[in-house]
Amino acid sequence: MTRAVAAQPETLLSWMEGLADPTRLRLLRLLERHELGVVDLCDVLQAPQSTVSRHLKVLGDGGWVRGRREGTTNLYRMILDELEAPARRLWLLAREQTDTWSTVAQDRLRLERRLREREEKGGEAFFAGAAGEWDKVRSELYGQAFGVEAMLAMLPAGYVVADLGCGTGRMSEQLAGHVKQVIAVDNSPAMLKAAKKRLEGRENVDLRRGEVEALPIESGSCDAAVLVLVLTYVAEPAKGIGETARVLKPGGRGVIVDLLPHDRPEFRRVMGQKHMGFSPGDVERWMGEAGFARVSCRALPPEPAAKGPALFLAAGVRLDRT
Repeated sequence: MTRAVAAQPETLLSWMEGLADPTRLRLLRLLERHELGVVDLCDVLQAPQSTVSRHLKVLGDGGWVRGRREGTTNLYRMILDELEAPARRLWLLAREQTDTWSTVAQDRLRLERRLREREEKGGEAFFAGAAGEWDKVRSELYGQAFGVEAMLAMLPAGYVVADLGCGTGRMSEQLAGHVKQVIAVDNSPAMLKAAKKRLEGRENVDLRRGEVEALPIESGSCDAAVLVLVLTYVAEPAKGIGETARVLKPGGRGVIVDLLPHDRPEFRRVMGQKHMGFSPGDVERWMGEAGFARVSCRALPPEPAAKGPALFLAAGVRLDRT
């Protein structure tokens, strides 16, 4: 009896040590539902292999996860049913308290993309000859820009498009060959200088200096407007969306791409951003208040090589002011 009582504090502290790190909590959330390898976990957590392996060892030593060998890969899984009842209750509390973490939402998006890639890779076995490698072969032979060009060619040739927060003019350059006019706005003289150099010879691009919250564009003069990775730099994003609606014609389309909420303050500081992402609910509400209808907002699957936070895509149609 004495030995059992004496062991209780040590056991409790061991369980608490396993959960006393945000990376280990993120790992357990992933491994509770899926069996994953170190490479998978590094990709989802955006962490080096040494970090992931170190935390997996702590979790393994504490009995939180179990590993098994499959070929040359070690796969890990959290077996919740095999935990002692007090440890299980402790984990359920920890899981509940981390449900609203922005980082957990980002992990979920990267995991969904990773699992999708795994399924697609497995499906290639059903294709014969070069079919399974066609995307790779096509990219190697012809690049990838032609796909974007094909989609841009569907834009009506008479469109006037506002590229808001145009930066160095990359998107304006892509749009210019397919529409009547591009009005490109940015508040940075350095960015506009780079854009002017890039867009030299593009007579249908009108570069203007101005703020997104006070656009130097006439009301109702544009058929479409895009804000790509701009709102996180805008002090009043709702006002910027309102200005976007103002410059659109009735029926004009507004498109926004920006960051989902994240827990990376150092990233925000280094990038000089004013906000740490936006929830789809807030963006939809701001667009509705600005006069957009048929608003949709969805998370974009993170690209494999992308190191920044996950993104969302929002779109809506400007209501007729009458």
